[in-house]
Amino acid sequence: MPPDHAAPPLDVDRILADPGVRIVVCCGAGGVGKTTTAAALALRAAERHGRRTVVLTIDPARRLAQSLGLTELDNTPRQVKGIDAVASGGELHAMMLDMKRTFDDVVLAHTDADKAADIFANPFYQAMSSTFAGTQEYMAMEKLGQLHAGGEWDLIVVDTPPSRSALDFLDAPARLSRFLDGRMLRLLMAPARAGGRSMFSLVTASFGMFSRVVQKILGAQLLSDLSGFVAALDSMFGGFRQRAEQTYRILQADETAFLLVAAPEPDAVREAAFFAGRLGAERMPLAGLVLNRVHEPAVVGLSAERSLAAAQRLDQAGEHASTAEVLRMHAAVAQQSTREQRVATVFTDAYPQVPVATVRAQPADVHDVDGLRTIGQAIGRGA
Repeated sequence: MPPDHAAPPLDVDRILADPGVRIVVCCGAGGVGKTTTAAALALRAAERHGRRTVVLTIDPARRLAQSLGLTELDNTPRQVKGIDAVASGGELHAMMLDMKRTFDDVVLAHTDADKAADIFANPFYQAMSSTFAGTQEYMAMEKLGQLHAGGEWDLIVVDTPPSRSALDFLDAPARLSRFLDGRMLRLLMAPARAGGRSMFSLVTASFGMFSRVVQKILGAQLLSDLSGFVAALDSMFGGFRQRAEQTYRILQADETAFLLVAAPEPDAVREAAFFAGRLGAERMPLAGLVLNRVHEPAVVGLSAERSLAAAQRLDQAGEHASTAEVLRMHAAVAQQSTREQRVATVFTDAYPQVPVATVRAQPADVHDVDGLRTIGQAIGRGA
């Protein structure tokens, strides 16, 4: 960063080593290296700081499993073998959210076997648990709450979807509450709370024209499926909402650290700034920004202008063609670095108090534990 826009350095190792920090949430736009950053932080927490760590990805891409040398990830934490944590005593586990499996587990935990079987067979439940908008975010909150409540992990690292979806992650408790408190849902729940009479018959008898309109719009079978779904889950809804709201409060607590991840590109930096504002509004602890894929010239004191002028003189003299080419390459990197610094100031000017760690662009994509270790070391050094 130029001196006028210098941000305080982000001490990632202090965060990872702090036993009071139990959750690190990585947020950012798509394609900025967020999944890689989350995995690298989890690996560093296990190897360097001796923490029993689990990294949870909500992103359905398989990059995390591949980089950790696992054939697949699912809803159960899998231990990552071959990490260098013998001396520290740490462990690394990884998992990927399966929203339907998580929803099924919630049903099984809070209903008896017969009622659970009825819920699983309900077509509306089958659709909602697999594809219903917002279910993934609700279940992400549920899974995070389960991991936290179990007390098994020293540190939970969460890799969220791209930031607008991550905002849905933060909104899940409030959205769920609005859904559960909605007028239509209360209406559909009323028969179950009134003694279990047939939903369809009670709605038809009690609401006349309204029920016929609803039936016409939804169809009798869909209304029946929805009615059965709501009646079966009525006893669970309050508990789920309570747990989601409790997880939301955990995300506001000092034991949580949010890390924004961005690349020095206009859209990614704007997303990071947008998210920083939202975290501030929600009183959630923003620990810092990890700026990935930063380019820095090998010779800092040599400007692009001087480098291009020197290359031009060599060309005119007809000498040292290879040196002239190296000078032009240096100039290109220096120019790119200047552009990236200018883009980054969009964030640092708006949030000058937020610490920043920069990670240089790597020569190749990260695809294994060694690559993750390199990224973790770079974040730890902040360069």
